[in-house]
Amino acid sequence: MVLSDDQKALLESARRYAREVLLPGYQQRDRDGILDRALVAEMGRLGFLGMDLPEAHGGMGLDGVTTGLVVEALAYGDFNVSAVPVGISLNGAILVRHARPAVRDAWVPRMVRGEAVIAICLTEPRGGSDASHLQLKARRDGDHWVLNGEKTSITFADRADAYLIFARTGTPEQGAKGVSAFFVPAGTPGIQTLAFDDLGSAVIGRGQVFLDDVRVPADHLLGDEGQGFTQVMQGFDYSRALIGLQACGAAQASLDEAWAYTKEREAFGRPIGQFQGVTFPLAEGESQIEAIRQLCLHTLALRDAGLPHTKEAAMCKWMGPKHAVDVIHQCLLTFGHYGWSKDLPHQQRLRDVMGLEIGDGTAAVMKLIIARERIGRTAVQY
Repeated sequence: MVLSDDQKALLESARRYAREVLLPGYQQRDRDGILDRALVAEMGRLGFLGMDLPEAHGGMGLDGVTTGLVVEALAYGDFNVSAVPVGISLNGAILVRHARPAVRDAWVPRMVRGEAVIAICLTEPRGGSDASHLQLKARRDGDHWVLNGEKTSITFADRADAYLIFARTGTPEQGAKGVSAFFVPAGTPGIQTLAFDDLGSAVIGRGQVFLDDVRVPADHLLGDEGQGFTQVMQGFDYSRALIGLQACGAAQASLDEAWAYTKEREAFGRPIGQFQGVTFPLAEGESQIEAIRQLCLHTLALRDAGLPHTKEAAMCKWMGPKHAVDVIHQCLLTFGHYGWSKDLPHQQRLRDVMGLEIGDGTAAVMKLIIARERIGRTAVQY
């Protein structure tokens, strides 16, 4: 892939920031379990957030390929921190396309500057993948909507500044056509959150969001009533490719560390890099990650060209985390007993990346999407 001088400069800046700032503090941030908002604001000043959003709203109007390359570079240093630009690209685009001017103009520039983090609230306790049958309800009351219900497995649940809430405004029989989207600031009365104690990704957090008679101004409805499900599904094709590149960045960091170790560690009087049993698994991992990287960039190039990319995005989403977990696991094993220690970051990358084998769509759901794209509704079992 041939990059322009501007792309090269931005990418080099992101890579340098990841290695010099993010990577050294990766494990400490996990131990602290806190999203460093000063770090997020710094990323905003450096142009790493919302770079794909329109210039009129604070972004740089860059393409998806460039955004993906920067996301991967940041994930190399800190997989969790790289979730912030992914979320801003997804949620910012939803606001730019569907929010009323007052909401859009007040919040999108803040997101790009790293001053606001938005949580997208789709999943509910009864099921995450069956998103077209939401139970959280919104009813119209004069100039407001009143929201009642619960969302769960929400990234940034207890640390977001605002929420994109997907609620049922129609009847259950309407399915996806009865779902609407609302923008709800975190300080709105009636909102409570509960954080989960997860295996990984402590920095960005995950938890529940409860809404008890939450009153939302009518102009905080995003787009048209009953169009919320369609809005978010369009955005997921983009974010799934970015997530694939997140996984590649984390796996590449472990691969680079493992390759370096094979030159330093000696066994039987020579570097372990001379043993094919050590290097061949790493070579396989290098090949897998490069193949997934190219698939993700191809998907983003299709998006930038305005071409269909739903099938390819689903491939990125299931293959990226799955193979990254396998590769990071192999890197951990390359370090032997030392790799089993929490002194090294492989165990943390393993825990962090594993979460995205579940979040934002499981492998089974992604494969169903691929099958549906190939043979239509025949692939759906009722």
